[in-house]
Amino acid sequence: AVCRLDPSDGLPESYLIHGGRTPNNEISSSLYVLTTDSRGCNRKLTLCCKERELVGEEPGARYGHTMSIVHSHGKTACVLFGGRSHMPSGERTTESWNSVVDCPPQVFLFDLESGCSSAHTLPELSDGQAFHLAFAREDCVYFLGGHSLNSDSRPPRLVRLRVELLQGSPLLSCEILETGISISSAIITRTGPTHRYIILGGYQFDSQKRMECSTVIVNEKGIHFEPLQSPPWTPDITHSRTWFGSSAGDGRVL
Repeated sequence: AVCRLDPSDGLPESYLIHGGRTPNNEISSSLYVLTTDSRGCNRKLTLCCKERELVGEEPGARYGHTMSIVHSHGKTACVLFGGRSHMPSGERTTESWNSVVDCPPQVFLFDLESGCSSAHTLPELSDGQAFHLAFAREDCVYFLGGHSLNSDSRPPRLVRLRVELLQGSPLLSCEILETGISISSAIITRTGPTHRYIILGGYQFDSQKRMECSTVIVNEKGIHFEPLQSPPWTPDITHSRTWFGSSAGDGRVL
């Protein structure tokens, strides 16, 4: 999972990177902070990557999850949700040694300064999901779509999670909304300083890619979806069964 931190107070742009799956079928639990800096007379871009340790209830190794930044009561925190991991070692057999399962539907919240992490269970989140989308604005995160291994389906799920960073313990509440769509593994890109996004690609079913595009607007009233004209797909994209890509920033995708 990758999450962008907006530059503030003169600090360089940075990204949080957690987990992921390697070509050797290993699943990582590491958290990294990647910073970029292009200041100076020659405007040369400098990358710096440092591993960050978490303390408390850690999210553990996973992939296919999301991270989002929330702001509440003058504080900032990171929300991590979903994903897949290897089957617990006590449940593995020779045949299922490399099998993966949906991670338990817990929400992990960690402070970016102290590294303190906590796990939260909400009754509305009863099933694990992976390869979903996440949209954050102020103290709310919206989780859209995703794939569930338990049901082998892409339920049209839309969940609004509110995080209040109160003095002492945070308060989390969850609401199931009725305007979700069936989608997984889609590409999302932000199109400007406002909370306006474009959803591109993804899957509706295992054998059916999603060729439509959508605009997503997140404001103080909630989240809204609008159809958007798709680009003229090349035959390579139209006939291929796979999607692979990511946002390149400022309304561009690769």
